Amino acid sequence: MTKRQAGWLLAGLFLASSAGAQTDPGPRPAPPNGPPLVGPLRGLGSSEIALFNAALTRFREVDSVSGTIAGETGSGLGPRFNLNSCSGCHAYPAIGGSSPPVNPQVKVATLDGAQNTLPSFITANGPVREVRFVSNPDGTADGGVHDLFVISGRHDAPGCKIVQPDFATAVAQHNAVFRIPTPLFGAGLVEAVPDSNLIDSAATQEALQASLGIASGVFNHSGNDGTITRFGWKAQNKSVLVFAGEAYNVEQGVTNEAFPNERETDPNCQFNGTPEDRTNLADGAPSQSPASDYSSDIVNFAAFMRLSAGPLPAPATPSTVNGQHVFASTGCAACHTPSQTTGKSAYTGQSLVSFAPYSDFALHDMGTNLADGVTQGEASGNQFRTAPLWGLGARLFFLHDGRSTNLVDAIHQHASTGSEANAVVTKFNQLAPRDQQDLVSFLRSL
Repeated sequence: MTKRQAGWLLAGLFLASSAGAQTDPGPRPAPPNGPPLVGPLRGLGSSEIALFNAALTRFREVDSVSGTIAGETGSGLGPRFNLNSCSGCHAYPAIGGSSPPVNPQVKVATLDGAQNTLPSFITANGPVREVRFVSNPDGTADGGVHDLFVISGRHDAPGCKIVQPDFATAVAQHNAVFRIPTPLFGAGLVEAVPDSNLIDSAATQEALQASLGIASGVFNHSGNDGTITRFGWKAQNKSVLVFAGEAYNVEQGVTNEAFPNERETDPNCQFNGTPEDRTNLADGAPSQSPASDYSSDIVNFAAFMRLSAGPLPAPATPSTVNGQHVFASTGCAACHTPSQTTGKSAYTGQSLVSFAPYSDFALHDMGTNLADGVTQGEASGNQFRTAPLWGLGARLFFLHDGRSTNLVDAIHQHASTGSEANAVVTKFNQLAPRDQQDLVSFLRSL
């Protein structure tokens, strides 16, 4: 029995020990007369709000190879890609979120004459996914993204004949691991938390973590300036701008000023000069924000993330109030730290603001069940950033690879050999059924 199989067995035993004790009520809908699910941070100035709105329009732009197809006016798609729009991946419950109920990757596989075959792990009702290969054919570490699709056969890519990776073999050899989109709401607040605040906040949890057998969380750091990185499933990206630049190049294949080089070197599949996304020297498509008009796509994407408000929780009920107490008493809050505070911000009204992401943004060993074998920065193959829980109430897919659609199952998936969450999951299993249900209801209220 492999370590991963042992992890799956242990997770199954945890699940079986409390099966039927509680249910996931499912994603909560937006209130019919409530605030919009996408909106700027409170307190922004008029120019910042105009930038947010214009940046949102860019975020929704659909790309083709050269921007010449109706309805697909963005340029630079491919030669290898996972989807053709930022808002396609970050779609639910609103633009900026995570995977939608209907996977747009199914349609884009053959859009505009493309001849891609859907890999087995991409389904119509499953999550949007990227795939990484753990190892290279010679056994050395890989860990990089292998894009699902190629532009070969598309009407706007004549002469390109590259082929998709051999996903079937990678899956058969257990060499393929997956990631789903992380929600982007409130990312500017996360970016604005000083390193010292993250460190001090984590220090307040050390005694509780020790009592639960949790090794004190460690932060991922930039290899250049040594500061804490905090975006991505392994906290591998330093800022929302780096996050945007990398995603534009890796997920859509668009070269940009942060990642200016094509990943695919076949000259027959390169139709544009690089970088394909760049600073505009003229205001050719005026919006209400000159800052947006002159800026590159990735600067607009970063502005959308940076100026987006965080998710709003549902109104409290007796069940969710009790569930919040249970969340703390079982030890969930040891890593899913409820509150963080920004430092001095350059944006209007965002200095010294407390917000509730429910994350310490540190790396923790999640054991053999969730391990993906991929190292990124100081994050090992078993470590992941504590996933922020705000907005969890409307999510459809859980965990880094979207393997679960049920919160109760997702809790139990945290338990396996070596996982720092084992003691917390044990305490969850020992709760009275009502307290278990109230905890799940509380999570769905976030």
